[in-house]
Amino acid sequence: MVKEAVKPGRKTLKRIVPPDDLTDRLEHSTVFDGPIIVLAKAVRQRVRPGALRDFLHGVPTGKPLHPPFANFTLGCWMATAVLDLAHGDGRATRTLLAAGIGGALPTAAAGIVDWSSLHREQQRVGFVHALSNVTALGMYTASLLLRLAGRERAGRITGFMGLTAATVGGYLGGHMAYRQAAGANHAESVAHLVPLGWHDMGQIKNLPDGRPVTRRLGYIDLFVLRRGTQVIVLADHCSHLAGPLHQGKITMLNGEVCVTCPWHGSTFRLADGSVAHGPATAPQPTFETRVSEDGMIQVRPALP
Repeated sequence: MVKEAVKPGRKTLKRIVPPDDLTDRLEHSTVFDGPIIVLAKAVRQRVRPGALRDFLHGVPTGKPLHPPFANFTLGCWMATAVLDLAHGDGRATRTLLAAGIGGALPTAAAGIVDWSSLHREQQRVGFVHALSNVTALGMYTASLLLRLAGRERAGRITGFMGLTAATVGGYLGGHMAYRQAAGANHAESVAHLVPLGWHDMGQIKNLPDGRPVTRRLGYIDLFVLRRGTQVIVLADHCSHLAGPLHQGKITMLNGEVCVTCPWHGSTFRLADGSVAHGPATAPQPTFETRVSEDGMIQVRPALP
């Protein structure tokens, strides 16, 4: 697809429409909203909050699990294509194919759990991303079966078809990660936006007791919870997708006070901002607090 770009006094030039135009349209297309709603709800009901869901999100490692799994699978399939082009050893090619196919299963499990807790625009792109990757998986499985049956040429052709589908899926996955910021840390960078040292935040008497509120410190929105004479302060924007933590629910989890994001259910320990339950994997920035003799609350970024 091309567009005409005209400059006065110069010949007409043609430029290719960037793929971003297509992905932007995909973000706002409602064609797949029906199956997206049904599938996302089914995944959330099937994989309930708990150890398995946290593992698939990547909470134990502090990083999303899906990207490294995807890198392994795509790496195996790319290496298969290189060996095919170089007419490499058939046994090595089949081994790489099988490894990529095996890696696709945990990759898909982690990906669909992450996808079920995204915004609708992200889910639309992710749905087509998943369809592309399912197509690639089918092609590579067929390629392996053809090679095992001795039909090497047909297996190579089917493998390259799978690579084409995987490339489309990889592009859409990159769009989700880098343009739509799915999986990125959405909590404010306290170290860059708040100078070191103590900062006045207001009188403790003006805070409700036991109910979180939001306050602003420079460029940062804060989650503030007063419990008697204790004041707990975190960055307010959830690290998952920037949900307002001050609108969340305060709960006790294993004897620790936590807050649950109202958007997608990420749960953070108030003591240190660490993740108790996903989908968030990055901790919330925390602040040290003190109350002066005249009742002024002062805060500063907590040192790592």
